Amino acid sequence: MGLLDKIMGNASEIDAGEVAEDLAPILGATESVERVFKEIRDMYVFTNKRLILIDKQGLTGKKVEYHSIPYRAITQFKVETAGRFDMDAEIKIWVSGQDNPVSKELNKNTVVGIQKTLADSMF
Repeated sequence: MGLLDKIMGNASEIDAGEVAEDLAPILGATESVERVFKEIRDMYVFTNKRLILIDKQGLTGKKVEYHSIPYRAITQFKVETAGRFDMDAEIKIWVSGQDNPVSKELNKNTVVGIQKTLADSMF
């Protein structure tokens, strides 16, 4: 992840093995981490069963929110790619039972990986 990406808060892919051990207490018995995208403090973890959005809160980041979205609950997703002068892309994920989508800004280089992972997991 480049310095500019860290400052801008854009996500980039990191090694899933680094995160799997830390998440072991919250993963199901047959669940495994497949791909991970990280912003400055937040992560988007794709397992073989669900998407986990990890939001570290507060100044110290000790308070953590885990938003678990089973792939079967995702009804659709939309990707807006970056333009020539636009540094970021956006993904919106609609979850059944919710009116508003989950919306995240991403690095233009990682949005393709996230889109492919969602497609592979949903279909």
